[in-house]
Amino acid sequence: MKPPRVLVVASHPIQYQAPWFRALASASAIDVSVLFVQLPGPQEQGVGFGVAFEWDVPLLEGYRWQRVPDVRGPGGLRGFFAARIAHPLKLLRELDPDVLVLTGWHVWPLVQMLLAAWWAGIPVIMRGESNSLRVRPRLTQIVHKALLKRCAAFLPIGRASRDFYAQYGIADRKLFDTLYFVDNARFAQSAAQALPRREQLRARWAIPPGVVCFLFAGKLEPKKRIADLLEALRIGASRSAQLHLLVVGSGELMPQARHAVATHHLPVTFAGFLNQSEIADAYIAADCLVLPSDYGETWGLVVNEAMACGRPAIVSDRVGCAADLITPGVTGDIFPFGDTAALAKTLLDLAADPQRLIEMGQLARSRVTQHYGVQQSVDGTLAAVRYVLGTA
Repeated sequence: MKPPRVLVVASHPIQYQAPWFRALASASAIDVSVLFVQLPGPQEQGVGFGVAFEWDVPLLEGYRWQRVPDVRGPGGLRGFFAARIAHPLKLLRELDPDVLVLTGWHVWPLVQMLLAAWWAGIPVIMRGESNSLRVRPRLTQIVHKALLKRCAAFLPIGRASRDFYAQYGIADRKLFDTLYFVDNARFAQSAAQALPRREQLRARWAIPPGVVCFLFAGKLEPKKRIADLLEALRIGASRSAQLHLLVVGSGELMPQARHAVATHHLPVTFAGFLNQSEIADAYIAADCLVLPSDYGETWGLVVNEAMACGRPAIVSDRVGCAADLITPGVTGDIFPFGDTAALAKTLLDLAADPQRLIEMGQLARSRVTQHYGVQQSVDGTLAAVRYVLGTA
């Protein structure tokens, strides 16, 4: 028998999804291909980052893919209706998959393909990022129910993701864990290569000798709450000279962040945007990641990256990965969202015990290496395919 044809639909190539696609393509149990709605150029890719760029790791190698041939609308990566597929049902019938895997419903083309598959009688497996942490308006809940009832199976990315589906009455038998991951091997290798240069890297970013350096890595955008971290640093720095902050990234809040640093004379280095081949240098130069985001951080894959490099993480209790990746005092810490005093205390406590940070980093690396890797996601995907086809 020929392996079932599985079509994965994604909004655009994403560095975190490419390893999953490659691993699925190497699985002999299915015949997989990927359909991208858009292939953004450097300017579009840089929206939100404040700088035009292309990812410097391969995103389109190791698996079969194609682009939607007829996309209408202004395009780009901002806005639910920025793009639309001209004839989704016709396209789906031409591609003729046995199973459709969708990477969410955050843009209209993915919803179009969901509805087209429902009309054509093709089973849909959903791998969205939504979680149970936020309370949603009644209208949003109605829309979610309407979308989810048209899916045959789901791929939760973590505990809060699984709870989200359970809230909508999705039976446990339809849930197949594909826990969110990064390319652990690549990050571990990059970290090992950077480790002998740790002191050089710290000097490059003006991190004083002997201090504990915390790291913010991501877009400087409202949901990531850089202002909360800077306020916590202001509180902490008034009590200890052992704190430093390395900010990696760019974005709309950069002027405000620089102003706060200058106004309060904070011990902060701005490294700017670092691409995938460079980011491990920042994790090695620093001692601990901090992610103070709001509910918009449905997971927080920078936490996986930091842990794969042997660094613990401090996250707010609204960050999606908190329940999975953070055991307080073991792999990092969790603080109440927006509580800058609590965050400052956490920074001070950890800075007072650098050896503890090292030990937590080792445990963090072990957690993501053992439980949050590509093979777990492949296994979950294959199990879901067997289930929707009735071959489990």
